Amino acid sequence: MKSHLRTININDHRVFYRQAGSPDAPTVLLLHGFPTSSHMFRNLLPVLAEHYNVIAPDLPGFGFTESPEGFIYSFDNLSNIIEQFTIELGLKNFAIYFFDYGAPVGLRLAMAQAERVTALISQNGNAYVEGLSAGWNPIQQYWEDPSSTNRDALRGFLTPETTQWQYTHGVANPESIAPESYTLDAALLARAGNTEIQLDLFGDYQSNVAKYPEFQAYFRQHQPPMLAVWGSNDPFFLPAGATAFMRDLPKAEIHFYETGHFALETHGQEIAADIHNFLATHIRRA
Repeated sequence: MKSHLRTININDHRVFYRQAGSPDAPTVLLLHGFPTSSHMFRNLLPVLAEHYNVIAPDLPGFGFTESPEGFIYSFDNLSNIIEQFTIELGLKNFAIYFFDYGAPVGLRLAMAQAERVTALISQNGNAYVEGLSAGWNPIQQYWEDPSSTNRDALRGFLTPETTQWQYTHGVANPESIAPESYTLDAALLARAGNTEIQLDLFGDYQSNVAKYPEFQAYFRQHQPPMLAVWGSNDPFFLPAGATAFMRDLPKAEIHFYETGHFALETHGQEIAADIHNFLATHIRRA
């Protein structure tokens, strides 16, 4: 099923998004992470669109979304834009699929709009300290000491070589990764001014870790249906971050795949099947 490419004005932002499926079907909101965009869902969108209204926006600072000068890039502000995005599109109820940065954005949205969120799907989207690997050490050092030296040390995360490595690390056959994926991400990261935006978000990621207890309290209180689909060789978010969901959501479904951070690139068919089975149980209309 064809995906439609659209933009909408949200508080002076031109938010780019992809939409597929019938607007009358139950909605699934797809939230990407670093360093990518809604492009990561290019193959998943038409598959889910068989039964759902699937919407994938580009977060401010990523993809083809355009943000006004002076916008402060924080996860609170990204979440506010996405919350307003769902309101402007008239999404009354929706499931959220979140990946990487999409997790703290989506979970803020879920806490603020608990009555509207029908289910959660985490694809390497973390909400527990035990899910953070040693790969976070340079960023955590910047949190502890936000000096220019520690900030500059993070610039290596933004190179084309590192972006490609994020796609291929932990993958059995790196040549199976479509090169347009990491090449597009690298090109968009390299836009004028974007480096400082990304460094600001690295610094603000500590606000997400500080909110982990709030995310977990939300899980315990509301018990949203949860599916975790996880690349087990992720260099940043460990499998322990997936199994930890069951501590607060005993009915959570957990699936691991022998791949890396961008699990959709290598195991898209398996993940789509698991998502279909999960959503059919929890939100698909008869």
